[in-house]
Amino acid sequence: MSRPPRTTRRGRRMTAVLAALAALGATAATTATTATATYAAEPGPAAYANAVSDPFSDTFADPAVIRGRDGWWYAYATSDPLRAGDAPGAMHMARTRDWSSWEYLGTVFDAGNRPSWATPTAGLWAPDIRYVAGKYVLYFTVTDTTLNPGDDSAIGVATAASPAGPWTATDSPAVPPRRAPGGGFLWTFDPAGFTDVDGQRYLYFGSYFGGLWATRVSPDGLTPVGTATQVAIDNRYEGSFVVRHDDWYYLMGSAANCCAGPTTGYSVFAGRSRSPLGPFVDAEGTSLLTSRVGGTIVLTQNGNRFVGAGHHAVITDAEGRDFIAYHALDRTNPWLTSTFGINRRPMLLDRLDWVDGWPRTRAGAGPSDTPQPAPILSSGLGITPTDPAAGGFRRMADGPSDPVTGDTGLVRGTASTTSSAPAGPLHVRLDHRGTEPLRLLVGRDPAVKVTLDPKGGRLTAQVDDGTVRSSTTALPVLPAQAWRTLTVDLTAGGLTAEVTESDLADVLARVHVSGDARPGAAPVRLSSSRAVVDNVVVNPAAADAATLAPVPVAGALLASEDFDDPSLSGFTWVRRNPAVTVSGGSLRWPVEGTDLVGGGNTASVLLHDTPGDGDWIAEAKTTLDLGTDAVRNYQQVGLVAYENDDDFARLSEVAIWNTRQTEFGRETAADPKDPSGPTSYGGAIVGTAAPTLWLRLAHHRSPTGEHLYRAGTSRDGVTWTWGATWSFRPGTNPRIGLVAHGGAAPAVVAHVDHLRFYASSWPADPGAG
Repeated sequence: MSRPPRTTRRGRRMTAVLAALAALGATAATTATTATATYAAEPGPAAYANAVSDPFSDTFADPAVIRGRDGWWYAYATSDPLRAGDAPGAMHMARTRDWSSWEYLGTVFDAGNRPSWATPTAGLWAPDIRYVAGKYVLYFTVTDTTLNPGDDSAIGVATAASPAGPWTATDSPAVPPRRAPGGGFLWTFDPAGFTDVDGQRYLYFGSYFGGLWATRVSPDGLTPVGTATQVAIDNRYEGSFVVRHDDWYYLMGSAANCCAGPTTGYSVFAGRSRSPLGPFVDAEGTSLLTSRVGGTIVLTQNGNRFVGAGHHAVITDAEGRDFIAYHALDRTNPWLTSTFGINRRPMLLDRLDWVDGWPRTRAGAGPSDTPQPAPILSSGLGITPTDPAAGGFRRMADGPSDPVTGDTGLVRGTASTTSSAPAGPLHVRLDHRGTEPLRLLVGRDPAVKVTLDPKGGRLTAQVDDGTVRSSTTALPVLPAQAWRTLTVDLTAGGLTAEVTESDLADVLARVHVSGDARPGAAPVRLSSSRAVVDNVVVNPAAADAATLAPVPVAGALLASEDFDDPSLSGFTWVRRNPAVTVSGGSLRWPVEGTDLVGGGNTASVLLHDTPGDGDWIAEAKTTLDLGTDAVRNYQQVGLVAYENDDDFARLSEVAIWNTRQTEFGRETAADPKDPSGPTSYGGAIVGTAAPTLWLRLAHHRSPTGEHLYRAGTSRDGVTWTWGATWSFRPGTNPRIGLVAHGGAAPAVVAHVDHLRFYASSWPADPGAG
C-alpha cells in the first residue's frame, strides 16, 4: 500500500541513527572548521550546472544557504556522509562565490561542541541559517535527546560570530520535545527562522507526525515565547521555509517521501497569508489546514534525471533575482551506498520566478539539468562589493576592518559613484552598520531618496517627479554593532525599499511608493555623517518570467469510453473483479481491500490500449467520496500507466491518514541497473483532492526512447494543475488502466464516468534552459 509519510520518515530517522552509531569514534576526522575570510576579485556573470554540490560531495541534503557579510555564499547540510565510504558528519558547511567551485569548511559539530542534551546516537538534521541581532544563528533537528526515554526529537540552536563557525550550542533545546496525545512524541523536525516587519522573530518547525507549527521567539532568536500555532495539517508537509513577498507571507513546505531512491517524489508547495501565523491558503483558496489539503506547486520533477526535489531554502542575488536551493536525486544513481541504504541527495539550485503572485521554479519548468546563469555577487559601475572604498565611489573612505566582514567603506558626507547608473530598472543593495542616518539618492527624473535612520527608528522612501510621493515605516532597533541589509528596487511599478538582517526575504521593514520610479542615467549617491557600509552593489534590476512555462494541452479527441457497454469491450483485465459493473453511463467499482504496491500484487487493473508512441493525454473522470479527517488508509481511485505489477505509475485520489491527497506514485526496480531486482515505491503530490476529480496522464516519448508521463488533476474539468513527471525505461510499452483499491472498509463505491484520449503537444525540453 501507499506508505504513510510518518512511516517513510521513520525510515529516514533510523538511517540517520545507524549512521551516527557508525560514526562514533570518527569525530576527529570531521572537526568543526573556522575559515579565514579572503577577498578575491568579485566574479562576473557565470554559469553553473546541477547538481551544484557535485564538486565536493555526492550528497548534501536539506540545504540551508546565506550570503555571509564577507561576501561568500555559505551552505549547510544534514549529517549524511558526503561520499560513499565516508563517516557521517555532524552537519556540513561549504562556501562558494560562483556555485561551481567550492571550499568545504568541515562540520558544524564534533565531539567537543556537540549539544550536551543530544544523545550520542542522535541524528543532527536539517540546518537553517540566519543572522540575528549581530550574530549567526543555526537551527537544527536533534532526533533524540537525553530529556526523555525513547525518540523525542527537538529543535536545537547554535550561535557563531562567523558563518564558518566555530559554533556554540545552547544548553537546552530552542523547541523541546512535544508529547503526542496518543503517546510518544510529535516530530519536532525541520526548523526555519523568520523575522517580521515589526522585529518579531518566529520559528517554524514540524513534520508529518504532528504537522507544521510556528512559535514566536525571543529577540536573540534562542527561546520560544508564548504558545505555538499550527500552520499546516499533519501527514502532509515538512521542511518549512517562510518568505515575505509584496506584503504576503508565503509558507513553503515539502510533501511526500524524501528518500525512496529512484521513486522519490518529494516536491515543494506553498500557501500564503497576511499574517506570519496564517491561515495559509493556496492559489485556489484552499487552506493548508484542511483534510483535503491545499498547496500551490513551487517545485516538482519534470522528467529529466532529477526526482524528489525538495527541502529547500530561498536566496536573493545582487540583481534582486531569487533562487531556490534544494536537494534532489539522480534517478539513474539514487543510492549513496547500497540499494535501500542512504539516499544520494545532492544540492541543486534554480531560478525562482514570481508569476501571478506565486513562487515557481523556473516559471514552473522545474529542476534544470543544463547550464544556467549563476546567482551573482558582483556589481556594476566599477564597484568591488567586498571593498566598496577600493573603487567605484568618489569620497568614500576606508572603513574599519573586521575579522569576519573584512574591508568596509566609510560614508562621511556624500559618496558618489564615479559613473552613472543606466536608465531603467535598478537594484541597489548594501550592508550597513551604525546609528547615524544613511541616505541613498538616485537620479533626477524622477529623484529618488531612501533614508535609513536607525537613530530615529524610521525607513523612508520618496519619489519626486514633480509630485512628491513618499512612504515611511518603523525600523526595529538592532544592537549597535549589528549589520543590516538595505535593498532598493526602482522599477516601472514603483520604489521599494526593504531592510533585512539575513537577506533571506525575512523583512524587518518595508516601504513602497507606487508609480514609475525608474531613474534616468545618473550617479548613485550615499550620504551620512558617519555610516559603515559593505557589500555594495548597483545593478540593473532582475525581471521575473511573465508567464508560466507551457504545460500539456488537450487537442482533438482520439477515443472515448463512456461506459455505456456493460461488456467493457475494448478493455482487458488484470485479475478480473466480478463486482465491477456498468450502469447509467458510469463504471461502478466497489473499492477493493487490495493493492499493487509491494509483493502482494492483488489489485485488479482494468486496462485499455493507448494511442501509440506520440504525444497524447489520457483522462478519467472519477468520483469517490472519502469523507474528511477520518482514517481510511489507503482507499483510492485512479488512473495508471501500467507495464506490469512491478512497473507502474498510478495517479489517484487517496486517503492518507486524516488527509485526502492526489498521489502520483511510482513503483519500479530499486536499482536502475537491475530491472528484475527488488522494487521501490514512492509518490509525488499533484493538486487538491475532491470527491469528484478529473485525472490526466500526458504521454511523451523522449529522444532516448523513455516513456514520460506527467500528471494533471482538476476539480471542475476545466482548470488543471499539472505536476510531477515519471519515466519508464526504453523498451517498455505501458498501457493505461483504472484502479480502485487500498482498503475495503468502510464499504464505498468508486465511479468512473469516462476514459478519454486526446491528441496533445508536449512542452519542448521542459528540463532545459
